[in-house]
Amino acid sequence: MNAGFTMDDIDREIVAHLRRNGRATNQQIADILGLTAATVSSRIRRMEEADALRVVAVSDFSAHGYNVLLEVAIEVEGRAASEVAEELAALPEVFAAHLVTGRYDIDVLVALHDFDGLSDLMLNKLAKIRGIRSLVPAIAIDVVKYEFDVAPIEARS
Repeated sequence: MNAGFTMDDIDREIVAHLRRNGRATNQQIADILGLTAATVSSRIRRMEEADALRVVAVSDFSAHGYNVLLEVAIEVEGRAASEVAEELAALPEVFAAHLVTGRYDIDVLVALHDFDGLSDLMLNKLAKIRGIRSLVPAIAIDVVKYEFDVAPIEARS
């Protein structure tokens, strides 16, 4: 978020409505909040320009045929972890790549259509990336929570 930008209660309400319904029009949000559509529009634009808000669409993995989710913890040796992470992030199966602290250097989240793709990913793609010392895959057996609230703007109760 840009320095000098502060979200107020109205901004937070607009974001809350967009979280519930990302397709809501400025007029619909304005009607609920007792504002004009122009006010809602200008506030959304101001938040976007301050990098405090980005409106995106989120799709469901299973709706697109991805039935296997896994996390792979990766230890790097002989190469900068950031370089390895960039190479991993370029793989189409990888939907998130993180440089992390602790026992491992990188954590990636992967989506596959089925288990048939697992050996190709592990043996032909990940194992061939220079600098990877070890891979520890963990298959998700159930998704307990998946929220796209990546940047909560208020305290959670």
